[in-house]
Amino acid sequence: MLPQRPNLCLKRCPRAHQIDDHPTNKPAKIPHGTTASPDSLSTASQIRFATGTGGIEATRGIVEYLYKMFGKDLRVVVPHMAMSAGTMIACAARTIVLGKHSCLGPTDPQIRGFAAMGILAEVDRAMDEIKENPMKQILWQQVFSKYPPAFISDCERSVEGARTMVKEWLEQNMLASEADPHSAAETVVSKLMDYAGTTEHSHHFLIDKCAEIGLRVEALD
Repeated sequence: MLPQRPNLCLKRCPRAHQIDDHPTNKPAKIPHGTTASPDSLSTASQIRFATGTGGIEATRGIVEYLYKMFGKDLRVVVPHMAMSAGTMIACAARTIVLGKHSCLGPTDPQIRGFAAMGILAEVDRAMDEIKENPMKQILWQQVFSKYPPAFISDCERSVEGARTMVKEWLEQNMLASEADPHSAAETVVSKLMDYAGTTEHSHHFLIDKCAEIGLRVEALD
């Protein structure tokens, strides 16, 4: 169990908000515990937060900031939910604390309001159906004509970026002590990005499921 020292608290209440790069008129507040020891930058820090969805690069920026300020010995506490980008941040920690009702979610990027992995799944389906029946090309042309130029490429780039990002954080921190950190991280990411195995973008991974897929979790209650 890591020290219960509230060094850092990111609060997004009363409802989950989106993690993005868009500034607000309110000053950002990331309070640092006044009781922290002088060497707090190298000791365990605790993050408590709730998030909805968010942007990949904004998420990367938050994680890199946390690593530079507090090192990698971080504990993420999720009283309610940390979805999408929030799940990505949780995966960057050493441990995740979840309540019986707390949940993480799929790390499938959303591009211009569309699920990137859903778009790519449609592309794969279209290719298979057209190979089987070339006349299906007419139908799929109508489907894909609604997408702007480079949209599918953007989806591919975002999915691969999210996959690589989370895998590296897991491999270098939470799962670093595993016998094979690379394989362990691959397993976790494959479950978090299993489009066919989830019901929607807000699919809930409760504490037992998080432990089952290989995340290092602790019980909040």
